[in-house]
Amino acid sequence: EVLFETGYGPSGLPHIGTFGEVARTTMVRHAFQILMPDVPTKLLCFSDDMDGLRKVPDNVPNKEMLTGHLNQPLTKVPDPFGTHDSFGAHNNARLQAFLDSYGFEYEFASSTDYYTSGRFDETLLKVLEKFDDILDIMLPTLRQERRGTYSPILPISPVTGEVLYVPILERNASNGTVVFEDPANGQKTELPITGGHCKLQWKADWAMRWAALKVDYEMAGKDLIDSVKLSNKITRVLGEQPPEGFNYELFLDENGEKISKSRGNGLTIDEWLRYASPESLSLFMYQAPRKAKRLYFDVIPKNVDEYLSHLSGFPGQEPKAQIGNPVWHIHEGEPPVSDVPISYSLLLNLVSASHSEDPAVLWGFIQNYAPDATPENHPKLNDLVGYAINYFH
Repeated sequence: EVLFETGYGPSGLPHIGTFGEVARTTMVRHAFQILMPDVPTKLLCFSDDMDGLRKVPDNVPNKEMLTGHLNQPLTKVPDPFGTHDSFGAHNNARLQAFLDSYGFEYEFASSTDYYTSGRFDETLLKVLEKFDDILDIMLPTLRQERRGTYSPILPISPVTGEVLYVPILERNASNGTVVFEDPANGQKTELPITGGHCKLQWKADWAMRWAALKVDYEMAGKDLIDSVKLSNKITRVLGEQPPEGFNYELFLDENGEKISKSRGNGLTIDEWLRYASPESLSLFMYQAPRKAKRLYFDVIPKNVDEYLSHLSGFPGQEPKAQIGNPVWHIHEGEPPVSDVPISYSLLLNLVSASHSEDPAVLWGFIQNYAPDATPENHPKLNDLVGYAINYFH
């Protein structure tokens, strides 16, 4: 089985980058399945929910609930929304609902489950055995003051439950334990590295996961190129081959600045889907992934009309040309029949000219261009009417 993986940090809600990574990986997986039809594949969406909560997010209710749980694993932090057992579980559920709403085929995996169930134990013991080799890879990349205290292994305090960034004082590879000083009580504490008593720093964690699960393919943003190189080296130290990968460019806002979750610049996925279909967003993700693209309001109509153009042209193409058509990748080889006789740009002009928010008024204009079209026999066009009204207003 060939294993494709995407990773997700559940300290925040799913965002447009999450969609992009899963959509693009799904396209690569489908192309592989066409080339190698007898080889089974799986897409694993992995949530790093053992990560400690570093800061209280701005976009959650009951922030005061979280302030006493900083640095605890996200699956130990209470859910400020009050709907799940933990903040991590809440965000994991949001991620799965988000992916399900687009029809992605995947298997969900929780870091907490994998650590505590023992699925990582064998590879974690190898990390302890190769501790010095991993330090040799990591230390040259760190600032001088960080080198003295860095450890790829992070114990979880039995006193406070926090993920601790502390030096490891002793290592016992034969017993599979580490000794550290717990800041909560100043006492030397010995813990097994297995069973969820410790977790790894993220670059070592990424490599350990690749090695333990034998991941074959994972893409990452351009900002993580150096991290990928380090994790590749650590994977090899652990005796496994690192996955094949692909580095995509980051999104920019209308001013050409990098989009940031904390700053809230650029478009959110909810905003895009208020004004246009998921397929148009998939086209945006498909095209020129190695080019930095501006992701803002004005790019939506162009992507909708390009999607419609690719879709309407698909049936008349030769099979070889069809495979080069983006809709073949967006719809996993089976694009629907196009039923949209007019462009989104024309619809936007109709909304502008009519100054109407009433779909019935717009359909009156539409029937001048497509006399037989009705909301009932052209449901996709009817969806587009709604998107156009939202976009104009």
